[in-house]
Amino acid sequence: MLIQIRCSFRNTRGVSSWLETRTTEPPEPTERKSPPVGRKMTPVRTQPQLATSRQTRAFSLVELMIVVAIIGVLASLAIYGVRKYLTSAKTAEARTALGRMAKDAQSVFESETLLQNVLNVSTSSTVTRSLCDDAPPVPAVIASVQNGKYQSSPADWKAGGWPCLKFTMNDPQYFMYSYASSATTALGNETFTAQANGDLDADGAESTFQFFGKVQKVGSDLVVTLADQIREIEPEE
Repeated sequence: MLIQIRCSFRNTRGVSSWLETRTTEPPEPTERKSPPVGRKMTPVRTQPQLATSRQTRAFSLVELMIVVAIIGVLASLAIYGVRKYLTSAKTAEARTALGRMAKDAQSVFESETLLQNVLNVSTSSTVTRSLCDDAPPVPAVIASVQNGKYQSSPADWKAGGWPCLKFTMNDPQYFMYSYASSATTALGNETFTAQANGDLDADGAESTFQFFGKVQKVGSDLVVTLADQIREIEPEE
């Protein structure tokens, strides 16, 4: 019996406290300040609205024209770079071949040769040095390498001074090669020229590469000196 009375008393206190909180007066509403006269209220956009407006925005015609112009400039630069690279790769063949020809001509001159005759008793033979004779062009005409390659045969490198130079090309070639010397007997001031001609774009204008060598007298000895650089005339033709 005592337990029931205490419980009812506690419930009565809880109800009274609840009634007190419910019957308290609500706070007075705050007054909103009106905007100044003549000024418009700008609506505040929420984050989803901003994202939606950015996604739905399209490019203008001016922006598209600028992008097209930039792509055109980059494409033209790329095409020019590729052509420059391909031309440089092809002309590297001529530079390498002329370097070999000049080194071969120098080696032939430095090798000592005799008269290759039967000597009489109690006679002697003098040591001679000479340049190789002229070598005809391979191929014979420039049309064979116009905008293409020419596959030479072993017989092409057996005419004229090619056997003396010991120079051949087994792979297809972009250029026409030739060799010329001012004289075969070396007395001093003789010259030779290793030359390559090509027409990579088949427009009729030839490119020319030349490597020069000269026999010079140093004291009582003769030496062959080479040019410091290959002469190039219209190398991209």
